[in-house]
Amino acid sequence: MATEVQTWSLLESGPGNAAYNMALDEALLEAGTQLKHPILRFYGWQEPAASFGYFQKYSDIERSTLLRPLVRRPTGGGLVPHDSDWTYSITFPTIHEWYSVAATESYCRVHQWIQASFATLKLVVDLANSCRDAQTGECFIGYVKNDLLWQGRKIAGAAQRRTRSGLLIQGSVQPPPISLSRTRWHQAMCDSACERNINWKNFEITQALRKRAEQLAIQKYSEDTYTKKR
Repeated sequence: MATEVQTWSLLESGPGNAAYNMALDEALLEAGTQLKHPILRFYGWQEPAASFGYFQKYSDIERSTLLRPLVRRPTGGGLVPHDSDWTYSITFPTIHEWYSVAATESYCRVHQWIQASFATLKLVVDLANSCRDAQTGECFIGYVKNDLLWQGRKIAGAAQRRTRSGLLIQGSVQPPPISLSRTRWHQAMCDSACERNINWKNFEITQALRKRAEQLAIQKYSEDTYTKKR
């Protein structure tokens, strides 16, 4: 039986400041019940920064990196440098089947997708089948099962959050030191998804969604009370 074709939305939001980047991801997650379809968002950073997991201790993080600003993510995971990485997020509404699978399964799926995108660019990467020195609190020191490896080094990691509104996956690719552009990788991600019966349509940020993201940026992600809550 043929797989049903799905329509997903694509949002190329460009570079933003650290607080707004996290706020827009959360606003998209909140809006999942209204949007009713997955949204793949590619974005960048207006300045070098570092994000860290929702459950991490701020005092540990500020000693671990010289990058500033520091911003606490709405998802878990470890410390991620955003000085030269390629950042993306995916939001799924509760009605989508990705929402119902185990966290280990959705983690594996997103990295299989990235692996397929690199394959279209003639770059061979592997899914880690075990863990190695991954308990340091820094996302790209060591790796866990189903992280993406290039020549034994981790180049892709992700973190997740499930709420009553949907599933948010936030991911970072630390590209290998070869000639490969971010734009080509974005296109490869979309092309490899099309091979899995996904059609794309461009997503336009509504005024209400933008207002909510700006509110979250100011009242939450820019505030020390949130950043240093642990």
